[in-house]
Amino acid sequence: MGMIIPLTLIDLNYWLAAMAIILLITSELLGSSQGYTRRILINKKRMRLAALGCGLAFLVTIVLRFVGF
Repeated sequence: MGMIIPLTLIDLNYWLAAMAIILLITSELLGSSQGYTRRILINKKRMRLAALGCGLAFLVTIVLRFVGF
């Protein structure tokens, strides 16, 4: 059996922040390069919405940390 490391709210907070930044940077880079994006089948709008969702979840975890959960 492997070691199970429980995730805390702070760990989730860092993960959401990193994912939001990575998804936003990727969607902006794909949006700016027109020739390269024809060969990639990624929905940029959906990626941007996922990044905004991660950012919103990040803000919710920040509020939960200040409230005391």
